[in-house]
Amino acid sequence: MKAAVELFARDGIHATGIAKLTGAARVSTRTLYQHFPSKEALVSAYLERIESEPDGPAQVETALQREDLTPRERLIELFAEGSEDSRSEAVVRGCPFHNAVVEAAGTMPDATAFVERHKKELTARLIDNAAAAGARDPEDLGRQLAVLFEGARALSASLNDSRPFQDARTLATMLIEQATGHADEAPHRTAGTGLSARA
Repeated sequence: MKAAVELFARDGIHATGIAKLTGAARVSTRTLYQHFPSKEALVSAYLERIESEPDGPAQVETALQREDLTPRERLIELFAEGSEDSRSEAVVRGCPFHNAVVEAAGTMPDATAFVERHKKELTARLIDNAAAAGARDPEDLGRQLAVLFEGARALSASLNDSRPFQDARTLATMLIEQATGHADEAPHRTAGTGLSARA
């Protein structure tokens, strides 16, 4: 399973064939199929693994559960990806759950259902944190932040550049300030965007 997580997250599902998987895992094709009767079963297991790994490809989402941060800080921390280094030599892969659905293209219903459930739960966690942060309409704020988060991850992958997360962090802070009435801890203006942290 470790090999599948590394290869699917790095290279993609379609680009990772059975031969590459068995070679990386050092197991026979027969052994692989004894554990996973189909590639969809393997993809579903991969999604379950990355959802449960706090330091895996979906690590950024764990910000919403950090007990050392206030609810407002958790919402902002969700957009911290790429804030330290806007570009790196590594390929920006974006959201592994989104990538799985796009690659499945309707051919893996179990995997698609898994991702739909995961995304709904992520939005629910955003709404819960928005409520705890004192938002006047936590459902609206949570859903807006979900759209902003997903868009930032998708654009970062398309551009192979994590700077969209810096812009999204600025916008998220503005949305949170407007929804809660707080204007403290505003981020600095993001270079090159013309966006200010204050409305």
